[in-house]
Amino acid sequence: MPEQDEIAAAIAHNLRTLRTRRGLTLEALAARCGVSRGMLIQLEQARTNPSIGTIIRVADALGISVARLVEPAQTPAIRLVRAAQAVQLWRGEPGSSGTLLVGTEPPVAELWDWRLAPGDHYDGEAHQPGTRELIYVLEGQLSLTLGSPARPSERATAAAGDVVSFTADQDHRYANETSVPLRFMLTVSQIMPWPEP
Repeated sequence: MPEQDEIAAAIAHNLRTLRTRRGLTLEALAARCGVSRGMLIQLEQARTNPSIGTIIRVADALGISVARLVEPAQTPAIRLVRAAQAVQLWRGEPGSSGTLLVGTEPPVAELWDWRLAPGDHYDGEAHQPGTRELIYVLEGQLSLTLGSPARPSERATAAAGDVVSFTADQDHRYANETSVPLRFMLTVSQIMPWPEP
């Protein structure tokens, strides 16, 4: 798995290159993605390890996948991602992690490996309109909440072998409310065209 410094360097290079290529100033990008200019400067200088939420907001504003923002180089037609190359972007309680395995450019598709320790959860921010998530539960039991945990719009519980699909343009929570570990595979797909920057 790449070290955090390698990921930060990849984000810095890709962000600077893509922002410049699109003719966006730091101020314009900050306004577009809702991330402060200061945070964007830190990202472009590889001085911070951003949250998944920050990475998603910046990628959405640039019209690219999360994978395009965090990966170190352009990809060939056939791409083999070794286990050691997967990018762990979130760590929670011991045993909890969110790992981006691979992603594509528009149309955007990402494949994630999520693990949640008993009692742990991850709060995901709303994606761009038209984004869908598909979840396949490998082990344990997933509790999925759409909307805020305090005011959910919908809830579902999926056991090992179950599949869940939902529109991810609202806040959502993945939770392990049991006493055994939870593991699930997640895909994120953007089914509508990205807005032009």
